[in-house]
Amino acid sequence: MGTSKTATARALLDPEIKRQAEEILRGLGLSVSQSYELFYRQVIAQRGLPFELHIPNEKTLKAIENSRRGRGKTFSSTDELFEDLGI
Repeated sequence: MGTSKTATARALLDPEIKRQAEEILRGLGLSVSQSYELFYRQVIAQRGLPFELHIPNEKTLKAIENSRRGRGKTFSSTDELFEDLGI
């Protein structure tokens, strides 16, 4: 016995976010409808969002703000970045 899929969910999205996400979903062989259903099923299974959300601490907020203003460290190569990180 199959289920009747007649409910509709609508959302307003940034067009570029929508485009990028749908490209990834196509690569996974999923339609937007299938993806919505998977997400909703995971919300039910997890009894909440199927991923963790965190409020950034002050240090992280400052780093985000500095980055948005074009401040902070820049590196010309990954090797330079890794050296700065000590890895």
